[in-house]
Amino acid sequence: MRAPFVRALACAATFFLASAGHTATDPLDSARWGDMQQAFFANQSVEFDSRVRVLAPLSAENSMEVPITVDASTLPDIEEVVVFADFNPILKVLTFEPLAANARLSFRVKLQQSTPVRAAARTKDGVWHVGGAWVNTTGGGCSAPSVGSASPEWQSRLNEVSGRLWEKDDGSRLRLRIIHPMDTGLAADIPAFYIDSLEVRQADGTALMRIHAFEPVAENPLFTLDLPALYKDIEKVRVVGRDNNGNKVDAWVER
Repeated sequence: MRAPFVRALACAATFFLASAGHTATDPLDSARWGDMQQAFFANQSVEFDSRVRVLAPLSAENSMEVPITVDASTLPDIEEVVVFADFNPILKVLTFEPLAANARLSFRVKLQQSTPVRAAARTKDGVWHVGGAWVNTTGGGCSAPSVGSASPEWQSRLNEVSGRLWEKDDGSRLRLRIIHPMDTGLAADIPAFYIDSLEVRQADGTALMRIHAFEPVAENPLFTLDLPALYKDIEKVRVVGRDNNGNKVDAWVER
């Protein structure tokens, strides 16, 4: 077991580039990195890259809602980003395709124990660029039942969307919240029930970002994404999607 202060230093450490096609030493020194490489990147080119940043607290008091920001916006030609946690019972947290948006997404996750949280961005050349951070937590977030599943109110508000769209100096920012219990299926007698796809669109239907969420995303998911200068004056966006039971998400968010 690594000492907490060593983990804290590793969490703040900068990732160094490794040559694609070569095995690199994991900057976070996780015993599970080899398993992660096999699970997500078998026979593919992988490099640790400081341009892929995972911003997270060194210590998370609430393991059911750990704030995470993935920022790969300085890396060009990104086609897909995968977020995963080495020591979670369900490894994959979410994936997103930036499309017309910046390659930056903020959200909250459930963590079962202290773990590296990583993001891997795949560029057009097929290389996966990996960054991450250690998060220390008391744990249990994945196996605890959601608060919403115990309330009769959630059924009437399921997939209700609230949000805000506002202008920034370099574009626009969208923040949206969706009412959903996001049950992992690991709590006794509560099946997995989670939002599994979302798409943010312009008014004409053009997709700006696609998100595929999985069980570790926190209850009542909160997503924040940025649009570049081209969309500085955008007045409204449409959010569409569904959960794993087929319930639809469909709402407009206006400035």
